[in-house]
Amino acid sequence: MIRIGAVNIDTSHPLGFGEALEQMGRAKYVGVYNDSFRGKEEVNGFMRRFGLVKHCDSLEELADMCDIGFIHGCNWDDHLRCAQPFFDRKKPVFIDKPLVGNLEDCRRVEELTANGAIILGCSSVRYCYEIQEYLNRPIEERGETVQLFGTSGVDEFNYGIHIVEAAGALLGTGASWVKYLGRSHADGKYCESYYVQYENGKSFLYNTFTGIWQPFSITVMTTRTTHAFTIDSSRLYTALLEQICNYMEEKPSLLVSVTALLESVKIMLAGSASRAALGRAVMLTELNPTLPSYNGGRFLQDYAASAGAMYATL
Repeated sequence: MIRIGAVNIDTSHPLGFGEALEQMGRAKYVGVYNDSFRGKEEVNGFMRRFGLVKHCDSLEELADMCDIGFIHGCNWDDHLRCAQPFFDRKKPVFIDKPLVGNLEDCRRVEELTANGAIILGCSSVRYCYEIQEYLNRPIEERGETVQLFGTSGVDEFNYGIHIVEAAGALLGTGASWVKYLGRSHADGKYCESYYVQYENGKSFLYNTFTGIWQPFSITVMTTRTTHAFTIDSSRLYTALLEQICNYMEEKPSLLVSVTALLESVKIMLAGSASRAALGRAVMLTELNPTLPSYNGGRFLQDYAASAGAMYATL
């Protein structure tokens, strides 16, 4: 049984992951460390629900008692601090989406992995069964992908990263530039559109929708026909966790490199920079720390202010 250490139970993911892990029977949460906004009663509820062994007093104590760390905090600017004790012990870390939110942290991730850190992640949509099934079809049947269109809802980055990672699963790496196309709005909610050009001539158009949940829907135009599918969110966690368990059990997995994970972040950073530049196309190679980034601390504050109790009564 793979022993998982949970770091910060901010979101619903620890609950959803824990339920999926129970069904799978291959891994379980054994310990938790929490220094985010959820209080002791919530941590105790999470521990009761999944039979955790220990509420650890430090990240180091948690890293010592588990095989892999799961960083669940919704402040992506804090992810690398939370992961460091696992890196120090040469243990892998799953970092929940978004991996990071600025270029400096992207570079830090690159340095860490160059020095041996093992980072797994991030979006469950990247590994969804619908994409797996599509890619398993012979290319003679489905055709060579030319262009993708994808949708996401709730917010720009925390949820928008899902659909960009999904595109990474279908197109691979090699994004060249991003162009912000514009905004549509109604009833206080708005949708923004971005165009991504790849070095190999392929492209990706994605929409983020702020203010309401939207399904993850994907349309793939190929050299043969057009394929369209909507992701079944009820199966997402199992699809991801199967790949993590495969990796931990030294079985073949679909987990991708940190380079691929970071490209998704850089696509969104370039899109944000293009919006600030009134729609000028922004090359991924021209990203620099002075351009707009995503503030994880501010997101945490907003999330905590609106989040109700989730674990206390479990």
